[in-house]
Amino acid sequence: MSPAETPFTDLLDLASRALGAGVIAASDESFAEKENLLAPAPPVFRPRTFGNKGQVMDGWETRRRRGAGPDRPHPAAGDHDWALVRLGAPGVVRGVVVDTAHFNGNHPVSARVEAASVPGHPAPEDLLADDVEWTVLVPDSPLEGDTAHAFPVAVGRRFTHVRLVIAPDGGVARLRVHGEAVPDPRDLDGLTFDLAAQEHGGVALAASDRHYSSPHHLNAPGRAAVMGDGWETRRRRDDGHDWVELSLAGRGEVLAVEIDTTHFVFNAPGWAALLGRDDTAPAGPAGPGGPEDGWTELLPRTRLQPDTRHRFRLDGAPPATRVRLAVYPDGGMARLRLTGRLTPEGRAAMALRWYDTLPAPEAERALADAGLTSAEAAALTAARPLRDAAGARAAAAALPPTGGGADADRRREALRALLGG
Repeated sequence: MSPAETPFTDLLDLASRALGAGVIAASDESFAEKENLLAPAPPVFRPRTFGNKGQVMDGWETRRRRGAGPDRPHPAAGDHDWALVRLGAPGVVRGVVVDTAHFNGNHPVSARVEAASVPGHPAPEDLLADDVEWTVLVPDSPLEGDTAHAFPVAVGRRFTHVRLVIAPDGGVARLRVHGEAVPDPRDLDGLTFDLAAQEHGGVALAASDRHYSSPHHLNAPGRAAVMGDGWETRRRRDDGHDWVELSLAGRGEVLAVEIDTTHFVFNAPGWAALLGRDDTAPAGPAGPGGPEDGWTELLPRTRLQPDTRHRFRLDGAPPATRVRLAVYPDGGMARLRLTGRLTPEGRAAMALRWYDTLPAPEAERALADAGLTSAEAAALTAARPLRDAAGARAAAAALPPTGGGADADRRREALRALLGG
């Protein structure tokens, strides 16, 4: 399974433990614990390591199912096991990997992956309630033993939980749920936060070099535990420099920068600079990033120290939707943090993407909670996708006329509060 064959595997793992994901319940885990499904390291196998339940397996493994009696000893059609996973970052799932590594002869016949959106902090019994709507992301699909199965997903909705269903029983080593984080803008209202963080929707878009490690590590949660948890380039043998480009959670004002070279002792860059670009702004004079590319300097080229967290406050930095970290001439970086706040336009764009990807019942509830009537909420939800501010205004204008006065003010305020328009 190569990245070229499965491009979605380069996206964020929404089920990463580092983001706070967890396996919160399973139908059975007799042979191996459900928590192994989300372990960050590749699965391993150590022959002849037997415990009280048999061979120790690095994955989730259920007991062997049996039939109803001696005349029907085999599992019945439809018999299955399941595991419930809370995503670390709610988002749109673009692909799933069901890996049966080292399970050969004890792997499931097939698997299915479903997803649901349940806000708040639901308990397993809440998720298993009859009124929870589960959407199939991956239909029942055959599995092979000791194989990483990659399944693209074409459901463009935001989910908070997934359920892995295996038939009739057996073991799965790892589950990966790749996609795009879609934060709830209401959770970020009035806050400063890391505009580049994965959990808020920041993404490493491109890099000049990823010879030793991925640029996606730069905006990962937490501190780097070892050098391999950062981004490191090969040694340059020319007069150029390396760089990485990241999209921010939304159009925002960067107030402070942290450039962290922790663990990079003899291979940290000598200097770094930070450039910003506002893709929503009209074309204007070229910035210092190049003769025509419109990048603006946020942090000038600055001396760095090895194995150090460098913090810099920015005064009056212009809004940006993307940043480019340039390192001179090459080397490694553990983390990049960009503390800031969304602009009104950035908040509105985040809200519209969130609203457009919500399941319909949840979208209607959000509008009703903001102050729209149930009929108005249903009509606006049916008009999705709104995509941008112009689309939101057009959909709002198409709603049935109000009685004017206070009623019109109520509608305007509800839309402004929720969607920024």
